[in-house]
Amino acid sequence: MTLRAVGIVTEYNPFHNGHHYHVEQARRLSGADVVVAVMSGHFVQRGEPAIVDKWTRTRMALLAGVDVVIELPFPLACNSAPLFARGAVEILNAFAPALESLCFGSEGGELAPLRVLADDWQNYSDEQSDLSHLRQGKTFPQARAEQMVHPGLGDQPNTILGVAYLRALAELNSDIVPLTLRRLGQGYHGQGPVSDGFASATSVRQRLFDGHDVDDWVPAHVARLLEQAQATGMMVDFERWFAMLAQACLQLDGGEEDLYLAPPGLAERMMRAALVAQDYGQLVDSVKARHLTRTRIQRILCHLLSGVDDVLIRQLQRDGSPYLTLLGATPQGEAFLAQTRKQLDRPLLGNLSRLSVRLRQFYQQCPETLALAQRLVAVEDRMTRLYTLLLPGWQGRSRHWNYYQDALRIDE
Repeated sequence: MTLRAVGIVTEYNPFHNGHHYHVEQARRLSGADVVVAVMSGHFVQRGEPAIVDKWTRTRMALLAGVDVVIELPFPLACNSAPLFARGAVEILNAFAPALESLCFGSEGGELAPLRVLADDWQNYSDEQSDLSHLRQGKTFPQARAEQMVHPGLGDQPNTILGVAYLRALAELNSDIVPLTLRRLGQGYHGQGPVSDGFASATSVRQRLFDGHDVDDWVPAHVARLLEQAQATGMMVDFERWFAMLAQACLQLDGGEEDLYLAPPGLAERMMRAALVAQDYGQLVDSVKARHLTRTRIQRILCHLLSGVDDVLIRQLQRDGSPYLTLLGATPQGEAFLAQTRKQLDRPLLGNLSRLSVRLRQFYQQCPETLALAQRLVAVEDRMTRLYTLLLPGWQGRSRHWNYYQDALRIDE
């Protein structure tokens, strides 16, 4: 029997009841046998470290109904909605035609308005290349929203991502069918009281940081994994994250450094902010300017550590991810991968230990793609090594975590 799949794009930071609903509805709406998730790794789109590591979040997903988890490479995961979406869709497209649909949440839950917005945004640049908003003293989202036929929709986070998915599908000329469902409960950034069991990931994280349980907001197995991570010191310490970023900012010389995503003059502002900031929040607030969003500042700070630049991003946009990293699968998911592996146009591996040889074999006739893959491996390894420094309970193991941690196999 040929297995049919639906794709979803996720961060699971952490996995909560709304995510569980999404997985169930994606399977129901698509009629698929398998749910394939493309998930951010150790750092997420908002430019911050994930609360727990990518394998723990993969376990949360697999135990809740996801069948395959593929990692979204760091340079695209920690980026604007268009690049985040294009990177994820390009990976899902590698599994077509067996992967037939993409299901995502949106505030309205209807495709028609999103298609209108997608057409509306078609000729409007993304925040990396369009700097007109700087001259207007506006953030990029504010300037973009003013261009919208339906401006009230232009500032809704899930709607923005939904439009980005539609645009990515069109740009890639993909046959994957888009499906959307209405997001339940709190909005993406919601932090207020919750009574229906559907809280935002922001609320869940804040409650964890405040020392409260989250049992009503997440599946039982997720609550256990989060409790274990807290007890063993394997949950990210944001004081360590602040120290890491402040050190990097203090090493700037105040000149016109070529920092990825940063407008001219921001390097000096970052150095001055690090001289006085007492915590991560103060650092971000001190760097932030009127025309830059807080999320943009967080990404700039994160990329200060990554070594990512415009050249790497342009190559990934043009060629896609040169390899696929499998984070975990159920038996059903493994059957799907066995069915589709031969059609893949790039290597699929569970860790980086065997990737070097595989890449040289696969791309021996394509030195430029091999060089791209090797650079991406170096970035991924670097960011995982840095991530381990944020975990108070990390000890006695090599920080080359990507090289010895195999993809998770979860029995159904």
